Amino acid sequence: MSAPTSHGTPPSSSPAPGLASAQNTVPADPKREPEVNKLFRMVMKLEASDIHLKVGQPPMMRLRGDIKRMEMPPMTQEMMERLLYPLLSPRQRQILDDEGGVDLSYVIGQDECRFRVSLFRQRNRLSLVSRRVNTKIPSFADLGLPASIESLCHFAEGLVILAGVTGSGKSTTIASMLNYIAEREPLHILTVEDPIEFTFPDSMSYFNQREIGLDVMNWHKALKDAVRQDPDVILVGELRDVETFEAAIHAAETGHLVFGTIHAATASTTINRILDLFPPEKHGAIRQSLVNNLKAVVAQKLLKGLKKGRVPTNEIMIVNPIIRKLIAEKRDSDILAAVQMCTQEGMVDFTMNLKDLVDRGDIDKATALEVAPNPDQFKMVLKGIKVSTPGIL
Repeated sequence: MSAPTSHGTPPSSSPAPGLASAQNTVPADPKREPEVNKLFRMVMKLEASDIHLKVGQPPMMRLRGDIKRMEMPPMTQEMMERLLYPLLSPRQRQILDDEGGVDLSYVIGQDECRFRVSLFRQRNRLSLVSRRVNTKIPSFADLGLPASIESLCHFAEGLVILAGVTGSGKSTTIASMLNYIAEREPLHILTVEDPIEFTFPDSMSYFNQREIGLDVMNWHKALKDAVRQDPDVILVGELRDVETFEAAIHAAETGHLVFGTIHAATASTTINRILDLFPPEKHGAIRQSLVNNLKAVVAQKLLKGLKKGRVPTNEIMIVNPIIRKLIAEKRDSDILAAVQMCTQEGMVDFTMNLKDLVDRGDIDKATALEVAPNPDQFKMVLKGIKVSTPGIL
């Protein structure tokens, strides 16, 4: 599929002006902007979520969840190098050459728009995938999140995890939560990210944001420093390995409220995903750490919306005595039933949240059925038939 021709012009063949670092602000004057900004500005104009560049294909964008090829000439390796190498600092270019891929953030204008960029090699050629990050941090209402998401911002300490696949909007939801906290409490909020996505304004709280490779050498140094910097709230970014998870748990144990993300589909699989980071002999200790420190898991998916591009659907597990008991007793398969049983405490399961989205007219029934954990159960719920929750105690 192609977007209208009038929306884009092929990149010119003139050399791109240099750019010292992807963190630098790009001049707002279009005559002085790097050549690749023409493509990024097309993303902004069309309100696409992502841009994809690959040798042999025209530029592509993700519009309302679908990849669409633009009516432009295919990219060549020479064009890719000319457009993309100027985005990299010497250090980032070295990482790309040594490791085959580099992540960075890129800013258009005076923080006019931010992009999260993944530049990598495939079949010995350059490819790029870049996500547009909203400069304005949306509110819970803007995102259409369940009302109980607000309650998760009032914990004094502990670990709150946002779970979902890549591109499920986890970072946006966390940004909304951190901004909510910052506007209401006089705290120090510290973020450790790779790369920085949202930039937060200081309000009642104030922020320090550290980017790996730019502000601090590596995750180990950043997380070691974090607990010495008197934070009240810490964003660890992705819980990607033993080191980051142990650092997050340590910070939670020492009285901080910690937010992190993880690649998992549901609350129960989040527990398994964490355990998979560790050898089996440590699973008992990790479960106990989760019992003591985990406060909530928010699982999220993005769906095609009817009123706007994409809409989040959520499962929210709040760690109450029942959930603690199930985690401690290795009864992860019963967690969903507990979530369904404890809706009065603000817990939400995907099935009921999908029904709410359909009832509000945010998504259609076909979209909801595609992602419903149990389509037959979802059809019953749509008809108003209450589905009984099996006993778990």
